[in-house]
Parts: sequence; C-alpha cells; structure tokens
Amino acid sequence: MKHAIRNISALVLTAATLTSLLASAHGNVVPQAVDTTGLPLLGQAWRDQNPYRTDKLALKIGASAYNQNCARCHGIEAISGGIAPDLRQLDRDCVGLKNETKKAACFKEMDNYFLTSIRHGKVRNGAVYMPPFEGVFNQEAMWAIKTYLETRRETN
Repeated sequence: MKHAIRNISALVLTAATLTSLLASAHGNVVPQAVDTTGLPLLGQAWRDQNPYRTDKLALKIGASAYNQNCARCHGIEAISGGIAPDLRQLDRDCVGLKNETKKAACFKEMDNYFLTSIRHGKVRNGAVYMPPFEGVFNQEAMWAIKTYLETRRETN
C-alpha cells in the first residue's frame, strides 16, 4: 500500500511538472511585424473575401507571416500537432462542392470566418485560445496569411 501511494505521488508530481512545462512552452509570445510592402493597399474598409487569392507576393508574405506568428500554435506548414485547429482544413467543406455558385459562397463565408477569427481572436468562458490580431496586423497581412493557407489546403 505504501509503495502504491509513493507511485501515485510520483505520477501526480510528474504530471504536474509536465503540465506546467506545456503551459509555459510558448513563453512570452510577441507578434512579429509583417512587412506588406508591394501588396495593393486595401484601404480602411474590411474586405469580405480574400483579394489576394492568386497574388504571388501575397503568398510569399503570407508564408513568412504565418511561420513567424501562427506556426507556434497551428503547426509548421499549417500542419497542426493537435493543440490548435489544423488550418489546412479551414475551408475543406467548400472544395468538393460541384455547384460553382455554392462553392464561391462557401469560400466567401470561410474568408469571413477566417478574418473574424484573426481580427477578434478566440475566447471561450474567459479563456483566450487565440489573441486578437486587429491593430497588430493590417488587413493586407491578414489576407496574405489566408493566401498562404489556401496553398496548404487539404483536398482529400
């Protein structure tokens, strides 16, 4: 009995230590600036869909911005390790739609969901799961990241 209690105590201590290490694994995370020089300016009004969908410069900027600011939670090359959502699947429901009008509407809805999420973050029951990036990133940077994510989309 004494041996079992000692084992349980060691297990609890190990679990507590690992949990505290995981909780502090990100450290003091500070968003990195995103240089959007060269992208067409989008103005003050927020777009409701990605204006850079086929823009090669936006793809390059978005890849860099993602790796500097998003990969620590959402995974390198947008492949999640399970902690945060796998962003390759962000608009997976749209990909297989045969009706082009419905497909376009679906992508527009997912663009809106993405923009709302990145602008306002994700908070549930007072816990911050993702910080808001409005005021940190400009609209151009946000859409450049979405452009990168579209190239990482899972099509299966």
